[in-house]
Amino acid sequence: MMKDEAPFLLEWYAHHLAVGFTKILVYTNDCSDGTDDMLIRLEELGLGYHRRNDIPEGVKPQPSAMKYAQNEPKVAEADWILMFDADEFLCINYGDGTLDPMLDAAGDANGIVITWRIFGSGNVVDWSRDPVSEQYLYAAPPTWNKGWGVKTLFKFDPDKWKIGIHRPSIKNKHLETGFPDTVKWLNGSGLPMEDYFKFRGWRSIRRTVGYQWAQMNHYAVKSIDSYAIRKLRGNVNNKKDKYNADYWSLQDRNEVYDDKILRYTERRNQIMDELLTDPVLARLHWAAIDRVEARLDEYRKTDAYAELKTSLIEASKVPITQIVAKPPKARNPAEIAALMSQVEKSNASRPARERRKKPEAGFADVGEGGDGFVPGEIDVSAETAVEWIDNHEIALPADVRIFAQNTLDLVIRGKYQRRPARRIGRMVEDGHKLLDLGAGVGFLSIFTAKHMPLGTVIAQEDNASRMRIMHDILAYNGLALGDRLHMTTDQVVFPDDAKTVARINQMIADEKPDVLRASYEQIGAKLLSAVTLGSVKRVILIGPAIGTFLREHDQIDNPALTPSEELSTPEFIILLLTPTTQDQS
Repeated sequence: MMKDEAPFLLEWYAHHLAVGFTKILVYTNDCSDGTDDMLIRLEELGLGYHRRNDIPEGVKPQPSAMKYAQNEPKVAEADWILMFDADEFLCINYGDGTLDPMLDAAGDANGIVITWRIFGSGNVVDWSRDPVSEQYLYAAPPTWNKGWGVKTLFKFDPDKWKIGIHRPSIKNKHLETGFPDTVKWLNGSGLPMEDYFKFRGWRSIRRTVGYQWAQMNHYAVKSIDSYAIRKLRGNVNNKKDKYNADYWSLQDRNEVYDDKILRYTERRNQIMDELLTDPVLARLHWAAIDRVEARLDEYRKTDAYAELKTSLIEASKVPITQIVAKPPKARNPAEIAALMSQVEKSNASRPARERRKKPEAGFADVGEGGDGFVPGEIDVSAETAVEWIDNHEIALPADVRIFAQNTLDLVIRGKYQRRPARRIGRMVEDGHKLLDLGAGVGFLSIFTAKHMPLGTVIAQEDNASRMRIMHDILAYNGLALGDRLHMTTDQVVFPDDAKTVARINQMIADEKPDVLRASYEQIGAKLLSAVTLGSVKRVILIGPAIGTFLREHDQIDNPALTPSEELSTPEFIILLLTPTTQDQS
């Protein structure tokens, strides 16, 4: 649905053709800037469809358009449909960024629930003709749950589904049939949605949010000048209080840089250039921009503009931790129970472990070729809304600035390094001294020291910013582990392997650990075969070190480097060392 979106229309249109949509249908109402004329021309060119949204008295524009779409033949003919607005740009992070590979990966799923990413103004004040998706590259953290509204891409059957703003709803006549059992929806990371979402809800929750496959970039404010123009024209759903300072502070979130949408720039520009070769469309496009700029020039001369600009600049200063969204209507359990269908009641009565489906295989706790962390120095000094999630009785910050997306999904679900944590007794016996090389943000080091009261852990990490985060984790959890946990940022990994071996040898000689645990990718079978293990009775490899070890293992003839089949898992490899093999090493 659109109203007066002419200056932005061709970019939005070209972007979604680049994403891979083959049919675009737009309903317009009360346009005064040529949006409808442009859409009519696009339909004449065979590039989409335009319909007038003739709104009955007392009905809002969105429900009116949805009612028309429910009975629209072009919608019924589509394989998949997605309903969204002119300030929303679909960004597919899977594969090459187009729809078909993602839908192929979805297999027999018939819906993908895509969560918003709220993009702010980026402190841009002035109007610009530059593309929206290139001007605004700062967003709210993906863990900010106030921004977790969704839009749903799904296979549509007008007999069974009723179209909705955020997601469709199953028609009543099919609720208590076998149809709900055929609904298989995935979240934005390609993982199964929980069953409740078949029936109600329009937002992701902590257990279902995900952005690995797709995100819906939501540019609700843009620049101050763009916001002023939107305030003048009103909005598609006639909300009187939508364009005030409170709404601005909620939507003007700029805490995290996110440029994933730039993957579409070249293809979108090609399509937009092709569109503008049509003289009619080009005339309408440039006329719309000239018109909005002239209107903005007049508005800038008024006191109302000056007051709006001042209020928005002040609203931008509100920290994300102090944002107060309008509270939802209080939940009335009795009322909800009365509205629930019998099939929902049956579903809700099942044990949670049956309702919450396990993640599909293939989502490991480290990124491809990485260690699960954002590379380089990590700056978490800026105040932002970060939720701390319990992971095996240790709260971790669900912070996109720290964890790579695959890892962040596991942190949010409380399953970070789940198997190593559960099987810590396989790795370390209480009373042992553990040398942890590449401790990251220290989760396993802290977990080991906490659960092994007679042991000692030396946590080493080359990246000093990760070690600072480890201190924050200890402080947040109120853990004072004393002599059981020592932390150091003394460098271990060097470009020169001989220097790395010498440094590890020195640490082993100084600390005399019983157990050596390593995650650095460089510490594989070749490097270990050169290390004097001395006091070490057990070597544990986790994360990227596993891949290096497995690639090199067959090339190294060293009995000390034989993994224990009984103790090793896909998440860690354990090498048991006897006094004889220690001497050989």
